[in-house]
Amino acid sequence: MKLIRFGAPGKEKPGIELDNGKRIDVSAFGVDYTESFFEDNGIVKLEEWLAENKESCPEINKDERLGSPVVRPSKIVCIGLNYAKHAEESGMEVPSEPVLFFKASSAIVGPNDDLIIPKNSQKTDWEVELGVVIGKKASYVSEKEAMDYVAGYVLHNDYSEREFQLERLGQWVKGKSCDTFAPLGPFLATKDEIPNPHNLDLWLKLNDEIKQQSNTSDFVFNVPQVISYVSQFMSLLPGDIISTGTPFGVGMGLNPQRYLKPGDVVELGIEGLGTSKQVAKAYKE
Repeated sequence: MKLIRFGAPGKEKPGIELDNGKRIDVSAFGVDYTESFFEDNGIVKLEEWLAENKESCPEINKDERLGSPVVRPSKIVCIGLNYAKHAEESGMEVPSEPVLFFKASSAIVGPNDDLIIPKNSQKTDWEVELGVVIGKKASYVSEKEAMDYVAGYVLHNDYSEREFQLERLGQWVKGKSCDTFAPLGPFLATKDEIPNPHNLDLWLKLNDEIKQQSNTSDFVFNVPQVISYVSQFMSLLPGDIISTGTPFGVGMGLNPQRYLKPGDVVELGIEGLGTSKQVAKAYKE
């Protein structure tokens, strides 16, 4: 299935995108895509409910805004430098074990919402990434069993303010967590929709010019490895997102460097996970 949420910000309702592209409202199912939904085997229950009720679900207008396909999770855990060429363009060594950092869940917005360049920002950058959505509580999980904990996958643009991230004291999180820095979607594809997350083309365009183009086969650490690794240090809760890193082609790695300015249009996509588009706008008091 492809899970969507639609409607005005803060008032989104749950829906489904069908294989033919039609979107239907499943509010009558009675549960939004929260931590409790995933914890309570909600995907299977929704499939069973749809088998009897799909035809009576209202169709969603194609012009309706899409929100994040997951209600704000407890955390977004990001994997840094998980493509060798991106580590190289960042001037950093390929890590010997996964680099972890957090991204505040308050950064989450819909897939096509505007990017707001933060106040005093000079170096707002882009990063197309595969997000892995956790389906059940994971703690001290082995690599062998890790995929059993996956609910599905989602497209994520891990926007980053490089000065805040790298030139100010402290950890990367403050360069990653500004409002609007985590557009998710257009949909969450359940695990059965993506049989092999390690062979997906992903790309990003800035003003119609390709900047990033790669494949998840280039991961330094694959999905089972990162799930197992993260779970050694913290419990992953249902609905949590692990963002698996970005390939080469970010603005910081260009010569000369290129950062986002108001009016720029960023489009991105991952095979099987749809596309999203954000228009950059200046922060206003």
